[in-house]
Amino acid sequence: MLIKKLLLLSGFSLIASQSLFAQETPTPTTAPASGTAAAGTPQWSSRDMTYRGKGYDVLDSAYYDKRHRKQYHQYMEHQTAFPPIPRNQFEVGIGFGLYNVSGDIPSLNFFQKGGGGLHLQVRKAWGYVFSTRLQYIYGVAKNLDVQPTESFDAPYSNNGYTPLNQATTARPASSVYRSTRMESSQLNLDLILNIKNISFHQARTGMSFYGYFGLGALGYKTRVNALDANYSAYNFGNSAGGLNIDPKADNKTVRKALQSKMDKTYESNADKSSNASTILDKKTLDFAPSLGAGVEIKINKTFNVQIEDRYTFPSDDYLDGTRLGKAIGNQMSVSQSSDGINYFSVGVNYNIKTKKKSVEPLYWINPLDHAYSELSYPRHMLLPNPVLPDEDNDGVTDQFDKCPKTPAGVAVDGHGCPMDTDGDGVPDFKDKQLITPTECQPVDADGVGHCPCPEACDGAGRKGVCGHIKDGSCRFAGNATVTPGIEAQLSTLAAQMKLDPNCKVVVMGGGAGGKKQEQKAWERVNAVIEYMTEKQNILRDRFIFQYGKGDDENVVSFRSAEDGETGPSAPPPPHPNLK
Repeated sequence: MLIKKLLLLSGFSLIASQSLFAQETPTPTTAPASGTAAAGTPQWSSRDMTYRGKGYDVLDSAYYDKRHRKQYHQYMEHQTAFPPIPRNQFEVGIGFGLYNVSGDIPSLNFFQKGGGGLHLQVRKAWGYVFSTRLQYIYGVAKNLDVQPTESFDAPYSNNGYTPLNQATTARPASSVYRSTRMESSQLNLDLILNIKNISFHQARTGMSFYGYFGLGALGYKTRVNALDANYSAYNFGNSAGGLNIDPKADNKTVRKALQSKMDKTYESNADKSSNASTILDKKTLDFAPSLGAGVEIKINKTFNVQIEDRYTFPSDDYLDGTRLGKAIGNQMSVSQSSDGINYFSVGVNYNIKTKKKSVEPLYWINPLDHAYSELSYPRHMLLPNPVLPDEDNDGVTDQFDKCPKTPAGVAVDGHGCPMDTDGDGVPDFKDKQLITPTECQPVDADGVGHCPCPEACDGAGRKGVCGHIKDGSCRFAGNATVTPGIEAQLSTLAAQMKLDPNCKVVVMGGGAGGKKQEQKAWERVNAVIEYMTEKQNILRDRFIFQYGKGDDENVVSFRSAEDGETGPSAPPPPHPNLK
């Protein structure tokens, strides 16, 4: 009856496992229409794609085999919300433990000179919850009575002992201490359930708790220590030549006395069921379910320690060599239940790495790792583009716009205010004199300055043919980069020089404060001349290169050259090693 219940339980477990396995193959969601982008499609180039989780990078295609590539591409293209299951490693293990038979004769544990077991196993995860395992166990179990009994069967009854049911007045029943040794091999296929890896509050777990149901084949042979070294029946009494076992002593004392005085040959085959099947060396063959639970403690991503207990439910009552219990009055009692096997073990497991990229067994992976990583550091999630108010549509949001009512089409700076290239206080879109030299400021409402007239000048500007070229200056912001503001000034100068093609321009820099300042002034003057030659197509020999003419190395001024004024257009840097 017990076996039928356990087999029924195994059927329900397999049905449940199929349901949970099926959840790992998601149904694709509706994809965006062809040729259109999903609303809020992210700009991938602006995202930090660094994986910051503790499991594995779901976006790495190397983790998936061919049969999961389709789902991977659907996931990457946002046609399904579920990534495919990754390739995960096999786990192999070896261990040892306590092997005991629970039957009609008390079992001896390892510390009582009892038996033990060894096991080999291989395990594979099919999802984050379920895995299967094939485990082989070799075990030896020993059982020993610590109280004398008159209830026994073969081989004792065949070797000079008189059982209770054969006793007469002339031949009283013998009191014996039964001693058996069972050697077995088990091959089990286990369905394992674990949920400790699924955590809402931590990325990984260092311990994996699991339970399992197994079905397996059990081959065993039980032998009995019924005869002494001379192949004679033991005399357990106090008569001459007896073992002098005191039945009134405590169990520990009786056990130690028996183990010290009895030999360890186990020379006789135990009784067994008449309809038992046999295999290999006449071992009894049985098919038995088992239940178990355990914990794995991780050492690193490759090794873990396993502690486990398995209880096997054979259908045979002869694992300990007998089906007879203690006598009830003058009658021998027959056990009504089958024997059981308990294997408590400790082992070490190893995750097998392959050439192809794979993750640890899935029962070590938290499937929520990817979800939480996406919430904290979005890499794949579809996010709507931010919409920030910009009332005047100048490209600077109202939150940072210092000039919120800028007219349409007017170029603005980073603060949302209209550009004022010459810094005269009149924005460029109102300035009728776009580049007004500093010495000609302040200006009028139209941005036109009033320059003092130098000696020998007429109303058109500098005397002679260079009257179109106006004096001016520009300021660099800490380095020799030509900014858009400086470009505007130099564009005006280039137009003036093209109107006076026979005139030269003196470009002067500061840097009178020292060698470092001289070098910086040279770099800024050179940047101006290079811009004029490369961008405005003005010949370099039309410029006179000067520096060291003032204290501020960031200011570069320019003017038309005097008649007969000469100078180099490309002098070497004064201190090239100073920056």
